Amino acid sequence: MADKRLRKPDWLRVRIPAEIRGEEDRVAGTLSRFHLNTVCHEALCPNRGECFQRQTATFMILGAVCSRNCAFCNVNPGKPGPLDPQEPENVARAAAELNLRHVVVTSVTRDDLSDGGSAHFALTVDAIRKHLPRATIEVLIPDFKGSSDDLDRVIAAAPDIINHNIETVPRLYRHVRPQAVYERSLELLKRVKERAPGILTKSGMMLGLGEEQQEVLASLSDLRKNRCDMLTLGQYLAPSADHYPVKEYVTPDAFDEYGIRAREMGFSYVASAPLVRSSYLAEEALADRSRG
Repeated sequence: MADKRLRKPDWLRVRIPAEIRGEEDRVAGTLSRFHLNTVCHEALCPNRGECFQRQTATFMILGAVCSRNCAFCNVNPGKPGPLDPQEPENVARAAAELNLRHVVVTSVTRDDLSDGGSAHFALTVDAIRKHLPRATIEVLIPDFKGSSDDLDRVIAAAPDIINHNIETVPRLYRHVRPQAVYERSLELLKRVKERAPGILTKSGMMLGLGEEQQEVLASLSDLRKNRCDMLTLGQYLAPSADHYPVKEYVTPDAFDEYGIRAREMGFSYVASAPLVRSSYLAEEALADRSRG
């Protein structure tokens, strides 16, 4: 059960202007017509309206049921259904209709599939390139249970960014993401850079799960040692009382300090603030890099 003594601070209270609600309705209508999911809605992202206005959206492929059961996640766990063969094309058509400049594609984890869904990721990237040749593409992928062949299949599709979140510090893995392996996630990021140095690598962590400052800094150092280029740090918000409880609301000043330390470590792009999520202002990361 979530700790009811923790009151959400003012800096986490998001007020959504009416014009953003209208943009949400427009995007929701497009998604509905193409029978698509977005992590923006499934994960209850607080920034979804703003991202939609900025012509960015995060599509969630491979269905809406996850084969894993992470304690922090709002996506339904269970037995996933069959893949929709039209989904890659529908994602691309929806992205084109919404005139997206930056398209983020993530997924549920599909340990039940022989390739972990990697071929579906590749087909989706290819379809987006066909319909939106000028858009940049970011994929936020699962660990594919450590399969190098599955990862190579995604690398071969050549998205601009490959993102894989470590989520938290190693000590908390057995509580927060018990079916994942910290070292396996680091190895994935390193392999991307070894196989395709031109693809940007990205990872993210949620704070407020009970981690200590030195543990966070050690994990950031691990990411850099494994050639991770870009970093996002945001506040964990429990989706319900049945999910892993919030242990702490990390202050904006603390996020600023983590951001400074991360830049000193050499990350090419850092977004560190309470409401930051994996794909928040994702297109700015590429713009910052091109200006640099």
